[in-house]
Amino acid sequence: MASPPSSPENGDQSEFAQQDSSEKPASSPHHKMSPRNRALFFLTAWLIVLMPFLFWWNTWFGRQLSGKQIGEFLNDEKHPRHIQHALVQLGERMGRHDASVQPLYSELIRLASHPVEEVRNTDAWVMGLDTSGPGFHETLLKMLQDPSPMVRGNAALSLIRFADASGRPYIVALLQPARIVAPSAGIRMLSVAPGSHVAAGAEVATVDPGDEQVWEALRALYLVGQPDDLPAIRPYQRELPEISGRLRQQALLTEKAIRDRAAH
Repeated sequence: MASPPSSPENGDQSEFAQQDSSEKPASSPHHKMSPRNRALFFLTAWLIVLMPFLFWWNTWFGRQLSGKQIGEFLNDEKHPRHIQHALVQLGERMGRHDASVQPLYSELIRLASHPVEEVRNTDAWVMGLDTSGPGFHETLLKMLQDPSPMVRGNAALSLIRFADASGRPYIVALLQPARIVAPSAGIRMLSVAPGSHVAAGAEVATVDPGDEQVWEALRALYLVGQPDDLPAIRPYQRELPEISGRLRQQALLTEKAIRDRAAH
């Protein structure tokens, strides 16, 4: 007897199943990431975030150091920024009259002759924070002969705290634009045409002093300035966009103080 024909409701399901399976792709076009690749991906993303943080953490002078760390950083000759970090932290404690840092004062005198300019510059500023430091006054006077104009300027500013105005010319110099000269011949620099050559000692760039530098110089000259310093002070009295109101007011006050002293 012949088999009854398949009804529409009870069709050959196996045939349909074979047809459906043949229409599906052998595999998904989007492969799943393997556990190993997923781990590498997240590790790379984590490092991208971590590395800038570590750089900031190691170069940020606001990170608090213990007393032991300050001593270690002051002697880290391989990392001058560690020395600067320790000096900044030491200066903050000196500003709070923390007597626990006084055993490190001899390190400040030693660092006055450090080969790195930025270290000497910071050191000169820190020594002005405690006028009772033994040897600080004499060391700062020697730093007025430093080859760096910034170190000489900071030493002169610190000497004001010792009621010593012997560095006044270097304070006035802080108000003047810095002129960058070529250390040797044949150098391509900022203010010369590309590809051109300059002679050794030729001026290649001029840099205006920063606001904080001007601010400190004007405050110091308020105390020790002389009439001869007025030409360097008056440019900061002008109402120009690049001169802040704070600097303009301090320049006016400084000139008044100088004139009052001269009158008496």
